[in-house]
Amino acid sequence: MQVGNKQDELISIIMPSYNSEKYIGAAIRSVLAQTYCNWELIIVDDCSTDSTVEIIKRFQEQRIRLFRKKHNSGAAKSRNKALQEAKGRWVAFLDSDDIWHPKKLEKQLSFMKEHGYAFTFTDYRIQINGKWMPYINTGPMVVDKRTMFNYCYFSTITVMYDQSVVGLIQIADLKKNNDYAMWLKAVEKVKCFRLPECLSYYIKHEGSISSGSKWKLIKWHYLLFRIGLNKSVFMSAVLTGNNLVHGVIKKYKYKEITDEIPIIDWTEE
Repeated sequence: MQVGNKQDELISIIMPSYNSEKYIGAAIRSVLAQTYCNWELIIVDDCSTDSTVEIIKRFQEQRIRLFRKKHNSGAAKSRNKALQEAKGRWVAFLDSDDIWHPKKLEKQLSFMKEHGYAFTFTDYRIQINGKWMPYINTGPMVVDKRTMFNYCYFSTITVMYDQSVVGLIQIADLKKNNDYAMWLKAVEKVKCFRLPECLSYYIKHEGSISSGSKWKLIKWHYLLFRIGLNKSVFMSAVLTGNNLVHGVIKKYKYKEITDEIPIIDWTEE
């Protein structure tokens, strides 16, 4: 078990939550199971009306820092608050309904230190309504500014960056794609590098914000560029079209077919 003992080795894990009672316990347990132990989990709850907060408090873990918002205002503002509170040099992201491999933090931090990288992502696997997709999602080995504008090739839960290099990121109040807006800001300062190992698990389910019609998804991409990045109407439309084309390319190019079923399961108490 790897334990960091310096402040600059602390990893701040960002987790917004809202009515996540069915999933947040598994997400937190996947953090507690990490072989790298020098972390803080910053959870910002967006006025949950279910038992989410009660479940968080049951863990009685000093490394978990819970902040409760007075008004429901969305995931973007929750992430902004968590980033403001982060004490660690390193920042990672885990949504309240997703999980990590136990060695995710250890392997990713070692990878970054070994190569001197300040911004990285891992491969990830998707589960939809309890069924694992028969492939691992990969991406380009290097994502620069141009590549990042083409498409968001990685999931939020795969990311880690060095805050001493990237700085404090604050994003526009976007209901969708606020994570993509973060990466577009980060890549202004530093390139993003792929750790080619599946260490993150993206759990999709009915009612998740990632679900929706294609037209709605197109709208969210347009608003990312129009509101999130303050681009003109014309340029926002052009960037949205470019994003859709590269999304199709990603669908076929950046996948590794596998019939292996992940044995990671943090659903049990």
